[in-house]
Amino acid sequence: MKLAILSRAPHAYSTQRLRTAAAERGHTVKVLNTLRFAIDLTGEQPDLQYRGKLLSDYDAVLPRIGNSITYYGTAVVRQFEQMDVYTPNTANGITNSRDKLRANQILSRHDIGMPATTFVNSRADVRGAIERVGGAPVVIKLLEGTQGIGVILAPEAKVAESIVETLHSTKQNVLIQRFIAESRGKDIRALVVGDRVVAAMRRSASGDEFRSNVHRGGTVEQVTLTPEYEEAAVRSAQIMGLRIAGVDMLEGNDGPLVMEVNSSPGLEGIERATGLDVAGAVIDYIANQVAFPEIDVRQRLSVSTGYGVAELLVHTNADLVGKTIKDSGLWDRDITVLTLHRGTAVIPNPRSGVVLEPGDRLLCFGKLEEMRSMVPDRRRRRTKLRKLPKDALSDS
Repeated sequence: MKLAILSRAPHAYSTQRLRTAAAERGHTVKVLNTLRFAIDLTGEQPDLQYRGKLLSDYDAVLPRIGNSITYYGTAVVRQFEQMDVYTPNTANGITNSRDKLRANQILSRHDIGMPATTFVNSRADVRGAIERVGGAPVVIKLLEGTQGIGVILAPEAKVAESIVETLHSTKQNVLIQRFIAESRGKDIRALVVGDRVVAAMRRSASGDEFRSNVHRGGTVEQVTLTPEYEEAAVRSAQIMGLRIAGVDMLEGNDGPLVMEVNSSPGLEGIERATGLDVAGAVIDYIANQVAFPEIDVRQRLSVSTGYGVAELLVHTNADLVGKTIKDSGLWDRDITVLTLHRGTAVIPNPRSGVVLEPGDRLLCFGKLEEMRSMVPDRRRRRTKLRKLPKDALSDS
């Protein structure tokens, strides 16, 4: 394949390892500066210019987008997607993972264990937010922080309030998060490639430092993950829309707690800690997937007038329970089941003989009018207030 690595640091360890691994496997590989692209929308088809010239054809692109150029970098990746060039990490996936708040919002609806987190804007709401995550000590995180920068441990509620107020005064957005004391200054970095963890290491903070980042002086060691931790890492990466990711987890009393999903994980620490060829695993995965470029399914399907994508809940349609997909009548109504979600399991392209159970969620494509009656009512988080009887209030 012909591979482009998008990177502004061609001599960095990770970039060099990926480039070498690709060349050793007989692939043509080039490192291209992300900021030297120009998005060309003047022709009949989406295109890209590089250093003022029309970009030649590539089979795949591997984004290594720095935090400071997220907006422009993801715009370039999105253009590659529109050109049907394969990328293991989509523009949406990179954008979602870069925003700590957005990442937490996305993961929170998929039964992914995470430290209790709140986000507030008003000073008056800070004390309540601290109490909701379990009280002091709490961790305060800047939304745009990286490598442990912008992560502060506040030992007392008043100290936390002062820190948040100071950061808000400088127009910084922050998260307030429960401090997981049992992790004892340690966390796990799992390197996810496709649908498996190819390497994992435990990072330990140095001295009194609670942040375990290697950039903060932390040490690393190879670790073998339990199936529970592997599943949490892989599911988190996939939910974010990333096929290559570094997933950081704390070891909580009740299991893994996902802290962050990194779309451009460094390879130096984990390769040296594990002795594994992580760069080679990344290149092999891309080579195997290059024929299947990422497709924005909703974008492609929504161009069909009157058709769209909807999620149907089986338990709200009692007549579907116990029936196979074939006998459910969905096909007769021009509704196709794309994916069946059952608990934490996902069944893609389910067979016609699959029996539907209460609680199943069906991701379907079909006629919107046919699906309208089957879409469940929006959840009501709180019951409505009952109206007072007419004689409840007297004129006196």
